[in-house]
Amino acid sequence: MAKIDEKYMRRAISLAKLGKGDVSPNPMVGCVIVHNDTIIGEGYHQKYGEAHAEVNAINSVKNKKLLKKSTIYVNLEPCAHFGKTPPCSNLIIDSKISRVVIGCVDSYAEVAGKGIKRMQQAGIEVSVGVLETESLWLNRRFFTFHQKQRPYIVLKWAQSTNGFIDINRLKHKEKGVFWITQPETKVLVHKWRAIEAGILVGRKTVENDNPSLTCREYYGQQPTRIVIDKELTVDYSQKKIVNNVSNTIIVNQKKSEIIENIEYLKVDNFSLPSILHQLYLKDIQSVIVEGGKTTLQFFIDNNLWDEARVLTGINQILNGVKAPELHAKIIDTYRFGKDNVKIFKAPQQ
Repeated sequence: MAKIDEKYMRRAISLAKLGKGDVSPNPMVGCVIVHNDTIIGEGYHQKYGEAHAEVNAINSVKNKKLLKKSTIYVNLEPCAHFGKTPPCSNLIIDSKISRVVIGCVDSYAEVAGKGIKRMQQAGIEVSVGVLETESLWLNRRFFTFHQKQRPYIVLKWAQSTNGFIDINRLKHKEKGVFWITQPETKVLVHKWRAIEAGILVGRKTVENDNPSLTCREYYGQQPTRIVIDKELTVDYSQKKIVNNVSNTIIVNQKKSEIIENIEYLKVDNFSLPSILHQLYLKDIQSVIVEGGKTTLQFFIDNNLWDEARVLTGINQILNGVKAPELHAKIIDTYRFGKDNVKIFKAPQQ
């Protein structure tokens, strides 16, 4: 039974991934319904506020009489509360499904085992923990947000083959982006941006690069742009980061004010934990950090990051700015065109 359960749970996880970028702040969930080792229905959570995976899967079953002798596979515990949609655990009970296989428990307080308990009390056989590691990793943003009350943090930077992240700006007196990776790699980076709820940089990146911080090279939702500018020293009047493509939050210690799509967010206790908690209160579930050396190292030194993605180009930089120091486990590495990509996982994860 274990191998069969893993087989269909893998299918549920693959379906869940189809909702990436469209269901946040909800988790990604896929669902497969099996009768006599044959899939008779499947579905996934497609868009935030719309039907959950279990609803779509059950609705796809043509012969509802088969449900009584079927097993339903779902990578995350079915919900037990009324949100934008009714509880999925109730639907499973009402459909008289005989067995439920779950990837991992939903630690969100409104669920947290309640769905499992409700189904067991209705006489349904429930198995939990099939491909649990994969299921937890899939929704790592969702779990981090609710368990740690801060956004899931992805660090990203590009570096030269000899470990420099930028040229020496004081020496070269240059403004604008200094490209290290190949042009086609920009599409990959913009794909990463489209997955996250926010994108963060420090004030020096705004001053030096005047970035747009959008995912214009890839189809997807625009992340909320976030700048850490403690003393509000940047003149934003001519900066691309305040255009109307997306909302912008300027984190500072001076004022709180909202002007159209720009919010000046005052943080009195100006520490990284306080900043991240304020972003949590604004329901920003995940943030990709693309700042300079100082901003990136700020997150690393505070041990407030979850994942890092380091792009290495094909050229060297002489006497530039050294890349951040990162001591962590590499969980993946691959080539993207001429550039190399390494994915790191934070030690506590």
